[in-house]
Amino acid sequence: MRDLFITLSILMTYPVIFMRPYIGITMWCWLSYMNPHRLTWGFAYSLQFALGVAAFTILGTMISREPKRLPMNAISVLIILITIWISITTVFAIVPDQAIVKWERTIKILAMTFVTMVLVTNRERLQALIWVIVISLGFYGVKGGIFAVLTGGNYRVWGPADTFIGDNNQLAFSLLVILPLMRYLQVSTDNVWVRRGLVVAMTLSGLSVFASYSRGALLAATVMALMLLLRSRRKFMIIIGLSLVLSIGMAFAPSQWVERMDTIETYDQDASASGRFDAWKFAYEVAKRNPVFGGGFLVQFEHDLFMEYVPEAAKPRAFHSIYFEVLGEHGFIGLGLFLILGLVSAYNCRWIRARTKYRSELRWAHELSTMIFLSLVGYAVGGTFLNMAFYDLFYHLLTIIMVARILVQKNLTETIKAKSPVAAHGALPPLAAYRS
Repeated sequence: MRDLFITLSILMTYPVIFMRPYIGITMWCWLSYMNPHRLTWGFAYSLQFALGVAAFTILGTMISREPKRLPMNAISVLIILITIWISITTVFAIVPDQAIVKWERTIKILAMTFVTMVLVTNRERLQALIWVIVISLGFYGVKGGIFAVLTGGNYRVWGPADTFIGDNNQLAFSLLVILPLMRYLQVSTDNVWVRRGLVVAMTLSGLSVFASYSRGALLAATVMALMLLLRSRRKFMIIIGLSLVLSIGMAFAPSQWVERMDTIETYDQDASASGRFDAWKFAYEVAKRNPVFGGGFLVQFEHDLFMEYVPEAAKPRAFHSIYFEVLGEHGFIGLGLFLILGLVSAYNCRWIRARTKYRSELRWAHELSTMIFLSLVGYAVGGTFLNMAFYDLFYHLLTIIMVARILVQKNLTETIKAKSPVAAHGALPPLAAYRS
């Protein structure tokens, strides 16, 4: 019955998506993050619903009368370059049969990222995109938080099987990245019950992160808290709040959770950590010997090559790091593009903050850029220990901040033109003018 309900619910949206292609973007996000079909046990479990949504979205976009223009800026250009580069490295992949499989999955994600950039053209659509992402992943945060409370945190919280977030570490990583987005929605809504609901969702999602027993998530959460402290004007209140949370958490934390976190200090004696070091060494060796193209997607699973480059390793291991994943698979050029993309995105957050700080009508953008920056910090730190370089969420964060900058720039330009005849002819006044 659940299979039939999920299947009919999704199929009925196809005609709507064709007529309103932006609906397809929200459906794609819902399917990609919540994976409702993975909550079934029958025929719907393995159906390719996302492929149908993508097809109708693209077809609807092609026939739509809306302007269809991909915004050209540093973020979109860098993603285009990365798309081209990973396609080139796939041609020269050491294990082509395996590489093409991951390439196909990655290209679908990047293609829908470009479609999202084309269709998200105003604040209403941007807000809807953020809501869908938060609700889809927040579902597992709330569900996991309730489970953690009922079981006293004695069992790990896992995501849905056969998905990007199926592993406990991957789920904790994703929840940590969207927590700032929950906070943005909480401060940007006027409905008191929605705000209260988001506070509950943030609390339960935070419990899910800690109940996942993910050491990487704990480190990322610590760095995010420090960044929030540095950027906030209410430092004393944040210190009090964090101290309270830590005190309560440590008082009620199960002994096995404490023992798990204690291994951070003895990482050199941990088999999981040593396996990661072996994989990182392999990534570097592959990139060193193939500095231009790297080894291609999934090169780490070429057993003989792995053991040749890292003879002391017990067995081949996944890279478990977004940085070494890109380095090993796409070489130093691929890693360079990836790092520049992250830095450019962080700069865009700073650009928005600087130009919206004193503008009440753009307060939403100021809050959003602050929270997206925290999400990027969580992604950068938590991703050090996970293979999530080509996860949808990262590219949606980039799209959100890119669209926010476009909307802010449009608002500022219109304001300046209204105030200054000189600016109307193309000459922009200094930054001080934005603060008037």
